[in-house]
Order: sequence, then C-alpha cells, then structure tokens
Amino acid sequence: MTRYILSIDQGTTSTRAIVFDSTGARLSMAQVELAQHFPADGWVEHDAMEIWWATETVCRDVLRKGGLHARDISAIGITNQRETTVLWDRRNGMPVHRAIVWQDRRTGAECARLKAEGHEAMIQAKTGLLLDPYFSATKLAWLLDNVAGVRERAERGELAFGTIDSWLLWKLTHGQVHATDATNASRTLLFNIHTQSWDEELLQLFNIPASLLPQVRDSSDDFGQSAPDFLGAQIPICGVAGDQQAALIGQACFQPGMVKSTYGTGCFMILNTGPNVVQSSNRLLSTVAYRLKGKPTYAVEGSIFVAGATIQWLRDGLKLIGSASETQAIAEATGDSRGVYMVPAFTGLGAPYWDPRARGAIFGLTRDTGIGEIVTAGLQSVCFQTRDLMEAMTRDGAAPVTTLRIDGGMVVNNWVSQSLADIIGVPVDRPRVTETTALGAAFLAGLQVGIFASLDEIAALWHCDRRFAPTMSGERRSQLYAGWLDAVRRVASQPV
Repeated sequence: MTRYILSIDQGTTSTRAIVFDSTGARLSMAQVELAQHFPADGWVEHDAMEIWWATETVCRDVLRKGGLHARDISAIGITNQRETTVLWDRRNGMPVHRAIVWQDRRTGAECARLKAEGHEAMIQAKTGLLLDPYFSATKLAWLLDNVAGVRERAERGELAFGTIDSWLLWKLTHGQVHATDATNASRTLLFNIHTQSWDEELLQLFNIPASLLPQVRDSSDDFGQSAPDFLGAQIPICGVAGDQQAALIGQACFQPGMVKSTYGTGCFMILNTGPNVVQSSNRLLSTVAYRLKGKPTYAVEGSIFVAGATIQWLRDGLKLIGSASETQAIAEATGDSRGVYMVPAFTGLGAPYWDPRARGAIFGLTRDTGIGEIVTAGLQSVCFQTRDLMEAMTRDGAAPVTTLRIDGGMVVNNWVSQSLADIIGVPVDRPRVTETTALGAAFLAGLQVGIFASLDEIAALWHCDRRFAPTMSGERRSQLYAGWLDAVRRVASQPV
C-alpha cells in the first residue's frame, strides 16, 4: 500500500503544503502567498496568525487535491523560514507582536554594540554564527524590551518563544508541544552547537529568560500529533528542519564535501562538513546540517539575503514585469546586461560581507538601458553572489567545488541555471524534484516512521533532471565578476 507524507513548507513569501509518496514523488501541492510588512527602513514583519491560518488552508487544500483523507497520511514534516522570531502567550496561543523576520535589520545598532564590547569571538566559538541582526537572539531581546509589559510576562513564565517551526508545532498540537529541532535551534545565537544545548552564558548576554525556550529534539523525532480538528484525525509529526538544511537533505547531500545552493527569497549555499565543526575565517557560518539519533552532522553556510526577492521587487516595486515567469524570455532576448549591475542590498549585504548598513543600487545605466538590461542584471546578481560564497568557501580551505546541486523557485528559469554555471565555472545539476526543501522535511518524517530505512535509501531516490555546463570563456567570466566586485564596493558601508 502506498504511504504518503504531508510536508508543510512555511517560507518567507508563501506557505505551501505538498504530499509526497514513498518514492519521493509529488502527489499534490497547495500554496498561499504571505503578506510582507515593512514598518520602517530595514524592518520586516509577518503576521504569525496569518501564517497559521495559511497553514490550515494549504494542508486541507492539498489533501483535497490529492483525493486523500487524514487517515491516508503516515506522517507530517515541517520546514520553515529560519531565524524569524515569534513570541506568544502560553494561555491563549496569541502572539504578543508581529513576527520579526530573518531579513529584519532593526537590531543592527545592538549587534554593533555587542561586537564593540568584544563578544563576537565567544559567540562564534559557541554557535558558529556571527553577531548580526539576521539571527533570532537580538530580535527576541527587542520584543522583550520594546513591547509594553512583555518582559514582565516572560519573567513570570507566561510567554513562549519559537522560530516558525515551534510556532506551528504549538498550534498543530493545541499547545501540547513546545519544541524545535537542532537545525533551527542552531540559528538563534542561543544554542551551543558543540554541547547541543541552550547556553547559559549566551542567555545572560542577551538577557533572555530560559523559560521562554522550546525543547530541542532531533530533526527526525517524535514531535507529537496534530490535533484531530486540524485535518480530521491525529497525524504524527515526525520531521522538522530549517528550510536550508531541509533542502540539503532533499538534495541528498549526505557526504562531506557535497554542496547545494537554494534560490528562494534569499540564496543559501551549504557545504556538508560531516561530524566536524569547521569555523570559517571568511565570515561564513558553521551550523547544524541535521541531527539524527542524537548525532549532529555539521555544515558551512553562506547566506544571501536577497535572491528571488529581487524579481519580486522588479515585479511589485518597479512593475517592470507582470510575473517572474517572464524573466527567462526577457533575459534570453536581451542576452547580456550590457554593463548594468544591480546590487540588491535592500536589507544589507549577507555573506561574506555582513554589512547591515549597505543599501541596494543599480550601476552602469546609459540612455540605451531598458527593462531587459535591468531584469537581466537582477538575475545575474544572484549568480555573482553565489560566486562570492564559493570564493569564500575556497579561501576557508574547502576542496574546489566540482558540481553544484541547485533548487528553489528561481532555478526553473533555464537562463538563470545556465548563467550560474557560466559565472561560477562548474557544472550545475538541477534535480528532477525541485521542491527539495519540502522533500527534505518529508524524508525526515519518513525516516522516523520507517517509510525510509536509511539515508542511503533516500540518496538513491535523487535524480538529476538537467545538467548545465559552463560555456562562457574564463576571460569573460573574470571580467564580469570584476565589475560585480566593483559595484559591491560602491554600496558597502565598510571596506570590502
């Protein structure tokens, strides 16, 4: 009998639900877009209740589309936008404020203060992360200190903190489970990735009450059961991972040295480093790739804040395009950005620059510049930023990448996939199933309930749909990248 897994993929711009079968094939999908709130420069917020309502909607829709009932689902897996911070009342399950999104930069001054006081080296040694507004700790501290009465309620044990996975687990189980997994915990600045536990010294530094924190479990584990009124019957929740780690699993990058890059709202490249924590000298992040049966596997990650969000801005902000799907034909017709460079630092620059005060710009405009050149430059900016990450990994001593596995919404664009191969100079493999983030969560849930016996069995299910080989000359590649680096230097608030 065919067994099915329901994967909840709660992202930055949308909430999706996908049903996979035991071969990793997609049966049905439902999706709802998510409103973005920008109350001030560099601030980004989501309505956590809207996220929950959307989750209910897509889960019910995906079963209907697949002709399934709750009893047909063997397990639920959850993957989520990471670092986004939710604080809610334990009694009524209501958020005390909008969720502060991973892109949000409001705590930049606080991070700068802590860095000036010399705390970053200790933080990096314990967490593998840098002192940046990107991560959850300063977002949580901001909520405690800036929302009236919240710190007092937290001290009384009335509130709960979580990243989006914890929030969904709480709502799915009607408050019976307050938990997270090791991958999401490792993105908070509060979790020691060596001891695999919340760190008291870090809690004191950020002034965070320990009573707020969820229990940390393996990525494939027992996370309770969904309440019967969610879909009509209880379903075990058995897999949780942050979106980028889930994509690493969905891409079957289980061996040290394997690398994937995901192109969603942002772009995230992760290199599996196995049982060893590799601390970067080039401002990349050390993180938990996944934890199974109490044993963590680690990774080095480069995080780019704006990738697909560039195309969203071209569509919604500048209104140069009607839909993202138009960009491939535009870029193919344009052929080249003709010296135009777009640096989409709308919320600062991520790895390897980590410059929260940088802002976006377009360079090289002439009287002949049109929509085609600007759209093409926007697409190319993602490729250049990927090259930035690969260069940093190489400087850290990683073996040269021989193949890059790619996924995410942007890579269905053949022009982007080919341009990636040309700019980084190595073949790019696009898998048959491109929803690898949701697939990774399904694999984790399936491991827990015995649908999959091992990681090797999962790896055998990965299939390449198309390989994009570099066709650009080395001279042209170097010329284009030099122009990109010059553009980055011009928007940076600090020397690059």
